[in-house]
Amino acid sequence: MTMLRLPWLIFAASLLAAGPAIAQTAPAQMASAAEIRAKVAAMAARMGKSSFAYEPLVSDGRTVAALEYWKAPGKPAVHPDEAEYAIVIEGAGTLVSGGTMADAKETRSGLVEGSRIDGGTTRRLATGDVILVPAGVPHWFGIDGKLVLLGMKLPTAR
Repeated sequence: MTMLRLPWLIFAASLLAAGPAIAQTAPAQMASAAEIRAKVAAMAARMGKSSFAYEPLVSDGRTVAALEYWKAPGKPAVHPDEAEYAIVIEGAGTLVSGGTMADAKETRSGLVEGSRIDGGTTRRLATGDVILVPAGVPHWFGIDGKLVLLGMKLPTAR
């Protein structure tokens, strides 16, 4: 037996030994590709003149995976205690992250917004791109027509 197989066998054995505990966990939640396409279309139809819409998809009670539909940029933001992970589902835009946020003000619990980001890094965004903004990092999305993200806020360990 090769050394590479041994850790996998130990891992598999530990799963088998834990049998009943694994069987008692809640089933996974999912949203199919068809459901996601339908939700994105419904969001676009009901937005009217709004520039932003939010639609939760799945949740484990603590973390929510949700769709964000942007037609215009919002304010630069910082989530002090949450990282932000997202995948671009549709559209294109720009991500500016890092640097220093000007005129920072807490607008609600867990969200600080400002007027601009000075000295950040700019990246182009397109369908399929993956984003991870660490907790406490200023970020802003520029929008090219529309930008649809599938994302989550990931609480930092305390």
